Amino acid sequence: MTLSIGMITFDSANPGPLATWWAEQTGGRVEQDNGGFFYIVGLPGSEQKLGFQKVTDPTPGKNRVHLDLGTEHLDDEVARLIAAGATEVHREDMDGFRWVTLTDPDGNLFCVASGH
Repeated sequence: MTLSIGMITFDSANPGPLATWWAEQTGGRVEQDNGGFFYIVGLPGSEQKLGFQKVTDPTPGKNRVHLDLGTEHLDDEVARLIAAGATEVHREDMDGFRWVTLTDPDGNLFCVASGH
């Protein structure tokens, strides 16, 4: 037996705007809104989905899981994400492998790497 990833889900007090934000950033689209409780974003060129679930209490502390995204134009993409509402947390360069850790508008950590 094996497992496959069905969806990566974010908890949020206000999942609709967060789903829309991620759809815009990934070139995806909100496919379902399920009465405002659970939103599903389809990603272009992939069967993978992002889910956004309404919760009454946010998860405290640092994310234990985060997305790692890749781009050929790291600095331009990070600038675009910040202009769209992301916040830069940290930059790293490890022997030419560069990445930037950011948070989305809800404070969820994610990384963007060059040549990833």
